[in-house]
Amino acid sequence: MQASAAAERNKGPILAVLREYAGPGALRVLEVGAGAGLHAAHFARALPRTRWQPSDIDPQALRSITAYAEAMRVPNMLPPILLDVSQGWETWGGTQPATLDLLVSINMMHITELRCTEGLFKGAGVLLKPGGVLFTYG
Repeated sequence: MQASAAAERNKGPILAVLREYAGPGALRVLEVGAGAGLHAAHFARALPRTRWQPSDIDPQALRSITAYAEAMRVPNMLPPILLDVSQGWETWGGTQPATLDLLVSINMMHITELRCTEGLFKGAGVLLKPGGVLFTYG
């Protein structure tokens, strides 16, 4: 499993804000650019009524995400999917329009090309339910 000191430090404050959007009901969440998977596992475990779908473009990150899910025993975290956010939403693992409650992207926009941020916003416009939230950090 990969880990960064920054991810460890900011997982609590980010979770506090995510809780404001989680509400009492079940939520469907897609995390774009989940990286090592520490955040995905931490958030899914803390928000058990979510169905958390992590994703990343890097196969090494996908392996790390899987390791976190197994080590932390997070049943509501789905197996990670390979996702290139710069590609059309139609390639995002079969996610259908207006089915997501939350689309989460942490520490992606400032380290990727502009076309990735554009793809994220285009995908959010199609995949989020009415009232759904695009949650970004970093």
